[in-house]
Amino acid sequence: MNDAVRGNDPRVSAARASGRHLFQQGLLREFATSGIATFLVLLAIALTTTLVRYLQLAARGRIDPEQVLALLGFAAFYLLPVLLSITLFISVLMTLTRSYRDSEMVVWFSSGLGLTAWIRPVLAFALPMVGTIALLSLLLSPWASEKKDEVRRQFEARSDVSQITPGVFRESRRGERVFFVEEVLGDQNLVSNVFVSSSKRGVNSVVVAQKGFRETMPNGDAFLVLVNGRQYEGVPGSAEYRVSRFERYAVRVEEAEQRLGAASLSSTPTLELLRTHTPQNRGELVWRIGLPLSAFVLSLLAIPLSFVNPRAGRSLNLVLAILIYMTYNNLLSISQAWIVQGRLSFLVGLVAVHLGMLLLLALLFFRRLTLFSVFRLVPRP
Repeated sequence: MNDAVRGNDPRVSAARASGRHLFQQGLLREFATSGIATFLVLLAIALTTTLVRYLQLAARGRIDPEQVLALLGFAAFYLLPVLLSITLFISVLMTLTRSYRDSEMVVWFSSGLGLTAWIRPVLAFALPMVGTIALLSLLLSPWASEKKDEVRRQFEARSDVSQITPGVFRESRRGERVFFVEEVLGDQNLVSNVFVSSSKRGVNSVVVAQKGFRETMPNGDAFLVLVNGRQYEGVPGSAEYRVSRFERYAVRVEEAEQRLGAASLSSTPTLELLRTHTPQNRGELVWRIGLPLSAFVLSLLAIPLSFVNPRAGRSLNLVLAILIYMTYNNLLSISQAWIVQGRLSFLVGLVAVHLGMLLLLALLFFRRLTLFSVFRLVPRP
């Protein structure tokens, strides 16, 4: 009897072990369910916002409408590390907050499980996601950014005529011409109701035609050929204009040179950042390494931040969690900027913010553990 009371009975030990196993399995399932729902909502918001922006650029003729879905996919890969980091933090925070709100925490505390017992299941859920975030941040996101830049450079390297969007006025790069077509007929090379306005040496020329198409000569020269139209030429402010009709009118179109330029930092491979020790590369490296590290620290911060005090209101912990997340993210951005500006060394910028958050984590755990121990010592009336 004494052994059973003290917990030395093998049956009691087995029951406790089984209870802990059920506790961890149930918590992991709830983490996963909350994480999937949170990630889908965040992904939908991010994709919708990005899609609207790309559609606006396509309507202005800044990107190819046919490449919108490809650009959207590359943008999704680029945003995944941040989305997964937020998902991890929110899923752990909301799950544990619900446990406090529904008084499940009281049951677990009464069963002998302390606050630190939540660390193991949280890590079991967080570590695979942290590894995924690291893989995306260090490898896949730079690749997606490079592909996105490549698609946009290819579009910018096309001729002015090939970039025309039906129903949209399009200005040439040099500002000498304005193109407009009403619609594209079947073949992408044939358009109808063409309008071309150009200005040269103070003389304005307006050409309208029923149809037009792009033609490339054997020597490689490209022409916009207009069929059955009129040309109006004159000096602005003067009443004298010359009107001429034509059956075929060819306008030479110069192909734009492809501007490869230097790769942006976001699309530079991580190995290249490690090989080239410039302030810009080190700042980008601190950001990429900081994403998985911050996700790991935030998952642990969610444990003490999930505490709900009914007297202080149920939303106070959520407001505090949002402030801590925003502060953490802004400090990472500031450390990256200071490294680029040479005001902070690479090593200090890499570890200072995370060490500060780990110190905050230790203080929050100490405060919660002290609070719970006081509650246990105070007898209930």
